[in-house]
Amino acid sequence: MQRQEQLRQRLQRVRERVAAAADRVNRRPDDIMLVAVSKTHPAEIIREAIAAGVTDLGENRVQEADAKIAEVGRGSIRWHLIGHLQSNKARRAVELFDVIHSVDSAALAQRLDRVCGEVDREELPVLIQIDLGKESTKSGAAQSELPEIVDAIKRSRIVRLQGLMTLPPYFDDPEEARPFFRRLRELRDELSARGAFGDAGGELSMGMTHDYEVAIEEGATMVRVGTAVFGERNP
Repeated sequence: MQRQEQLRQRLQRVRERVAAAADRVNRRPDDIMLVAVSKTHPAEIIREAIAAGVTDLGENRVQEADAKIAEVGRGSIRWHLIGHLQSNKARRAVELFDVIHSVDSAALAQRLDRVCGEVDREELPVLIQIDLGKESTKSGAAQSELPEIVDAIKRSRIVRLQGLMTLPPYFDDPEEARPFFRRLRELRDELSARGAFGDAGGELSMGMTHDYEVAIEEGATMVRVGTAVFGERNP
């Protein structure tokens, strides 16, 4: 019970900080989705997080999520794939996840659409991951590839473009990540002006435990927070 109470307290602190960051820029906290990143945490702790009020869970790896979703179940939980998706894992990802944040090529978008048709999935919301930091260790499409990927999704029957995602370089000072968040917002706004998201404004998945408050100030609509919710990860 002590561990569950600690989790509730951490979750409450995160929500308070989300609300404070939103208030600083005259935004509504309810417009910001907290995706609790549960990678490396076992099903038992994930159940406690759900009992504490978590509704959206983020996983990095298809194989790890496969075992957890089988154990935890779905219910009212939305499962988000936030890590790099290899093409050969596309089918299982389509079967497991409610939202995929990490589409990084036109070919992957096309494959996801084909697989959705094969497994009779009616709709798959996706975000395009953009590598704004140009780091060799991180996935994501270059800005120059964005139009091609958007066009591929536009031609899709089942895959729907929901927004953009980025993972900026790590800085000791979160303020240094601000230009990357701002640039993603600008890209989203340009796409939105061209109707890329239909009637919606387009989601911005950006910000993690270290810098989610800055991301919210720059327009994040989804923040992917792990350590601040679950505590330090298991090895």
